[in-house]
Amino acid sequence: MKVKTKLLSLLVMGALSAPVLAATPANTLIVVQGLDDIVSLDPAESNELSSIQTVPSLYQRIVQPNRDNPEINEPILVESWQAHPEQKSIVFKIKQDAKFASGNSVRPEDIIFSYQRAVTMNKSPAFILNVLGWKADNINTLLKKVSDKEIEVRWTADVSPDVVLNILSTPIASIVDEKLIAAHIKNNDFGNNWLKMNSAGSGAYKMRAYKPRQAIVLEANPLSPTGAPKIANIIIKNVPDPASRRLLIEKGDADIARDLGTDQTAALAGKPGIQILNIPSAEQVYMAFNTGSGNPLLSNPAFWQAARYLVDYKGITNDLMRGQYFIHQSFLPVGLPGALEDNPFSFDPQKAKDILAKAGITHARFTLDVENKVPYITVAQSIQASFAQAGVQVDLLPAAGSQVYSRVRARQHQAAIRFWIPDYFDAHSNASAFAYNDGQSNTVAWLNNWNIPELSKQTLVALNEADKAKRQSLYTEMQKELQRSSPYVFIDQGKNQIVLRDNVKGYAQGLNADMVYYDKVTK
Repeated sequence: MKVKTKLLSLLVMGALSAPVLAATPANTLIVVQGLDDIVSLDPAESNELSSIQTVPSLYQRIVQPNRDNPEINEPILVESWQAHPEQKSIVFKIKQDAKFASGNSVRPEDIIFSYQRAVTMNKSPAFILNVLGWKADNINTLLKKVSDKEIEVRWTADVSPDVVLNILSTPIASIVDEKLIAAHIKNNDFGNNWLKMNSAGSGAYKMRAYKPRQAIVLEANPLSPTGAPKIANIIIKNVPDPASRRLLIEKGDADIARDLGTDQTAALAGKPGIQILNIPSAEQVYMAFNTGSGNPLLSNPAFWQAARYLVDYKGITNDLMRGQYFIHQSFLPVGLPGALEDNPFSFDPQKAKDILAKAGITHARFTLDVENKVPYITVAQSIQASFAQAGVQVDLLPAAGSQVYSRVRARQHQAAIRFWIPDYFDAHSNASAFAYNDGQSNTVAWLNNWNIPELSKQTLVALNEADKAKRQSLYTEMQKELQRSSPYVFIDQGKNQIVLRDNVKGYAQGLNADMVYYDKVTK
């Protein structure tokens, strides 16, 4: 035991300090990627790509999507449930032997605490739970301990139990260990400050160490209700430069490399010891205009319309991304039921000029916030060049991902290149982000100051529609409406290309960002 502890300590030290790792140990998986976007690893706050990819290894939800068919939710921390649609309630029966990594049993109190803190803190992803009608002033009345292993969950919104289960399968609905967190609560923060860099979950792994913008070190949790993982340790190392990530995976100093550029991935194809996985992704890249930024250009629907003809969609996807993305111009990604696959816009500077001239728009100029990493900076540079062909000046503001997140969440941006991945496998996940603004939830529409009472009503109508075909038609019409006039320009949809050493087996990844599975990995 002492030998294992000493070895893990050395690995931690190496991960946090060494610029290049030695050949990877048999019991440790080394993952290299960018981690600069992470704001927090508290599941009630995590809403960035890297954190959403990491949180599911540390925490579990009461139900989670089936790995092979994400339209099906399967029990994880519970063994069964009984829905009562007319009462807007579900009673869940917790697994008898479910434990957290600390050894504490999973109790109704932990589920209640987890949901209460997520709603009350009201961090960036809280709008997902707000769909249920959960607010800080009513959440305490909607969760009830029925017995030592049973909990009743109620909601006030007009949504079906199936949608409720979809929402409770999201990372923000992760269940945390209340007893462990209690000792770390400061100034009524629900343990948020401590959980930014520590873990209190029941996932396949627990946090060993986290140094922001350097590394995340995870160690196996043998008590996980879904079983102990097959590999003992995971080190996720921040390597911002894609070329450096390529070198590490090529030399065998890393086991998995994420987010390589097209040049790096192409150069690795066919190399000895290398395998490249092509995985469908729900990630969509879009440009958003902040209509309340103080720049009147960005609140003008005529400019929104012109902007749709100033993006070189084919150049971005074919020439710059070379197969890692494909053109997709609506808010539901291909792969989700109801996605509109019509792409009505193409690069046409003259048409954009005519629209701008007719609207009397001259000397157009705006700033564009963007993460300083591929593919986002590449897309932004293309937009800067293509918009210039219609006389529109775009001033790029590249920054680390966490800085861009902070500026957008504070609504300090004029425009931003962003990406979106559904929070759960349901069309409402994206519709509630792009077409809903109740004036308080942190939706994409709210972040960009887009006041849309009618669209918000339509979003709720679609959410409440029981007939699947009719519901899909409602989402089709909403997608067409946002294509016609909205402060968003939807550009493309991603395909994940993950590079692995060929001795890595059992890695799995799904359509959504949280569907990253390390627990069955072997080497």
